[in-house]
Amino acid sequence: MPVSENRPGVTARAPAKVNLLLQVGPLRDDGFHDLVTVFQAVSLHEDVTATPADTWGITVEGAGGTDVSGVPLDGRNLALRAARLLAERAGVEEPVHLHVRKEVPVAGGMAGGSADAAAALVACDALWQLRTGLDGLAALGADLGSDVPFGLHGRTAVGTGRGEQLVPVLTRGAFHWVFVLDDTGLSTPRVFAECDRQRGPGWTGPGADGRLEAVEAALRDGDPRALAAALSNDLADAACALAPQLTRTLDAGRAAGALGAVVSGSGPTVALLAESATAARDVAAVLAPVVGEGRLRTASGPAVGARVLEAVA
Repeated sequence: MPVSENRPGVTARAPAKVNLLLQVGPLRDDGFHDLVTVFQAVSLHEDVTATPADTWGITVEGAGGTDVSGVPLDGRNLALRAARLLAERAGVEEPVHLHVRKEVPVAGGMAGGSADAAAALVACDALWQLRTGLDGLAALGADLGSDVPFGLHGRTAVGTGRGEQLVPVLTRGAFHWVFVLDDTGLSTPRVFAECDRQRGPGWTGPGADGRLEAVEAALRDGDPRALAAALSNDLADAACALAPQLTRTLDAGRAAGALGAVVSGSGPTVALLAESATAARDVAAVLAPVVGEGRLRTASGPAVGARVLEAVA
């Protein structure tokens, strides 16, 4: 399907995520793990602008001091892969240039790359006037990565399978976060491998333990203290073993007044839950001289999923 070269570009935005719960099952024969996770989208975003071009390409800039030096600018880039996959499936023959404005830490356990892919799918779908629909884009996203469908849906959801099978969770009110970034990028496969090593061969899982129900109840009640008590991540010990400074960061966050502290996803970002927006700013102010102001971000959730922001002339 050819597309007019005179069509303006389109910018779409997708949110970062934090895992309120991450339960990791035993290693499967296919090399993956069955997950039960509760995602919450937060107000740190990735903006992707798709513009008609003669050849496929991508550029990346960091917002707010975000280090983008580790972001690939070739066929490994998830946003570029997303755009090309959508074009292939829809029969679109026109290349695009993607410009990514990143606010989410790279390799930080907050699904920044997946948010890029989600935003790229939405931007290109609008640019090419495909009207694929959210479910269709999410199905494509699942082929790209486990977190991409959630970047499209946003808000709060339980993820199962590899995390790509989503069910929305009733959530009242807003929850306020302080995120402590870390210079150490952690490879997700490496963290999972360390988790398997710590568990040892033959580990079959803890069975039903009520953690999911506790998180869902806290979200339903809009109770940040109950949610703080229910935060849990099975990958935390593995992430801390690979990056021992995370234990100090978790302790420092609690000492600074956070209600709860958890490693986000596979790390190394640490998520601190606060009582309110004011309390989040207070926690960040206490932590600034300890960890450095540049390593701190405040945000709230739940945030909406990927959406078009504007057409760009």
